[in-house]
Amino acid sequence: MSLVRVHNFSISLDGFGVGEGQRLDQPFGHAGTRLLEWAIPTRTFARMGQHGEAAGADGTTGVDEAFASQWAAGIGAEIMGRNKFEPLAGLPDGEEWRGWWGEDPPFHTPVVVLTHEPRPPLEMAGGTTFYFLDATPAEALARARELAGGGDIRIGGGTSTVREFLAADLIDEMHIAVVPILLGRGERLWDGLEGLETRFRIETVASPSGVVHLTFARRR
Repeated sequence: MSLVRVHNFSISLDGFGVGEGQRLDQPFGHAGTRLLEWAIPTRTFARMGQHGEAAGADGTTGVDEAFASQWAAGIGAEIMGRNKFEPLAGLPDGEEWRGWWGEDPPFHTPVVVLTHEPRPPLEMAGGTTFYFLDATPAEALARARELAGGGDIRIGGGTSTVREFLAADLIDEMHIAVVPILLGRGERLWDGLEGLETRFRIETVASPSGVVHLTFARRR
């Protein structure tokens, strides 16, 4: 059976995975890019060219790159929530939203988007096709496995989507980057997940960037 994985999901010291006030001109709300500043300079993110760097730039190596680089290995499909695919507010009237990533998104796999407003699949360049599904986490996972060709499934976010899959006990491996900032408001990852640590083996690695990388592996 394929694994269900989370990679490079950043939270603040007070547990917020996104800031308050998400909209078209503020994709991460009042947090801005502060939750991603450990990842943006890495070789993996620089090669994606998704955050203003030139695609193909060298990027940094080291602890942060070692974690960032694992996100694509063995992945056959991603599941994401609607709020990762499109902004909560500020969409142009009458314009079909095609995601934040341009015509060649970095996924290069099928992507299941959880939404209460399904629409036909959206095929993009580079092998990415978005499938819009109104479904429970278990139903979405079944559909993603159909699309994944035997590969693992990545739960890409946002915060509520990761939390819902954890609550449904559907995640096998997870990487959380704890960033040394306090956001104070937004959406918290850990709410309602008391006792989660009993289901996983948890290890920590500190980075010179100040980030603490937590890895969770399901206890068998």
